[in-house]
Amino acid sequence: MIRFSTLLSRAAAAILLGSMLVLAGCHSGSTKDKVRTADMKSQFDTVIQAYKSGQFVVDGAVLSALDTGSHFAYLKDQGKLPKTILLEPSDDSKIRKQHLQYMARLQLDYGFTVYYDDGGELKKISVVDTKARDLEDYKAPPKAADAPPPQQHH
Repeated sequence: MIRFSTLLSRAAAAILLGSMLVLAGCHSGSTKDKVRTADMKSQFDTVIQAYKSGQFVVDGAVLSALDTGSHFAYLKDQGKLPKTILLEPSDDSKIRKQHLQYMARLQLDYGFTVYYDDGGELKKISVVDTKARDLEDYKAPPKAADAPPPQQHH
């Protein structure tokens, strides 16, 4: 049996302990961070915002779902259709199920990939899990019942 000197054994133990401390120091405080939307915003070709009543804010303009579809049809005709889109909440509305369903329809129609901001975490819209909804034009809420009906000219 080979006997190692005490000095060599102690040196090996010190090296082992030191390397464990170095590895522990590299790992301390680090956890698997979720991808934050704010950090990834620049990675998307287009960023649109959810707006009230199933509408979207696209390039600063409020568009109905149908108009948003027309916008992407135009971009497709121009050869400028984005590959990835980020849907985020606006100051006026959070992302609702209706928004996700419209975006699932657009994703099917145009073949791009849509991600959305779910509480600061990115999620991909799955056309399998999200029921795609037919695009609709914006319908304003009905006016108050006490308002006089518009006059008809015959």
